[in-house]
Amino acid sequence: MSQTITQPDNTKITLNKTESYRESYANSVQIRLAIWDFFLIFGTIEQRAADQVQIDNFQGIYLSPQQAKALSNLLTQNISQYEKTFGTISLDGPAPQGQQFVISGNGPVH
Repeated sequence: MSQTITQPDNTKITLNKTESYRESYANSVQIRLAIWDFFLIFGTIEQRAADQVQIDNFQGIYLSPQQAKALSNLLTQNISQYEKTFGTISLDGPAPQGQQFVISGNGPVH
């Protein structure tokens, strides 16, 4: 399946899904960085007990610093639009039941 998008400058971009394309749900994203790239590791997190969390990683994706910044800009724009439509996203307090997430670095695990 392919989709063609025409940009304001009339550049046409065709989006194709390869045979290996897949969609997955992730509620855990870990980020590792090096001088040349960012490495995003996607997975699912499960609270097994009050003091036990299991993360099953299923996909790692490398991004150049430029692509990481472009992704950051796109996420910021989309989050802003989401909050205008649905209200502020809160990271305080416990995560909603069944919706856990990991903040990379020294942040908390919810």
